[in-house]
Amino acid sequence: MPRQYGTGVRALALALATVGGVGSMPIAPGTFGALVALPLLPALAGLRAASPAGYALVLAALVLVAVWSAGRAEDILGGHDHSRIVIDEVAGQVLAGIFLPGTWLATGVAFVFFRVFDVWKPFPAGLVDGRVHGGLGVVGDDLIAGLYAGMATWLLLRLV
Repeated sequence: MPRQYGTGVRALALALATVGGVGSMPIAPGTFGALVALPLLPALAGLRAASPAGYALVLAALVLVAVWSAGRAEDILGGHDHSRIVIDEVAGQVLAGIFLPGTWLATGVAFVFFRVFDVWKPFPAGLVDGRVHGGLGVVGDDLIAGLYAGMATWLLLRLV
């Protein structure tokens, strides 16, 4: 049986998990969720250069908020990893930024890699998606996709 939440908690969890309603896009809500993060990556690269600890704190806070809100939204919306939940894509895309220079080229390449890895779910992302419940299960596979996307982008940019 799904947990019951007060009106304020429901509204906050849904607003965060759907990234202000972006998750309600009629087609490709995950892609639109990942697009929300793109303008953040160059700015966060500047923060990472100035303060790696600051970047780590922002990333940790984002992941914690994503796990909390995705878990609550999953209860409210019903079903595992409901398509309206897109904060996991934001968190995964921001995690990819750990590896990237603050350029729009790197950001665009990472976006493409992230979407490929998010859909493909290479090991262990598929395992996390299938076996881990709650918010951590919703967000975990996207964090793995973000790691893969960041590393693949870093490698590609070094090779070209």
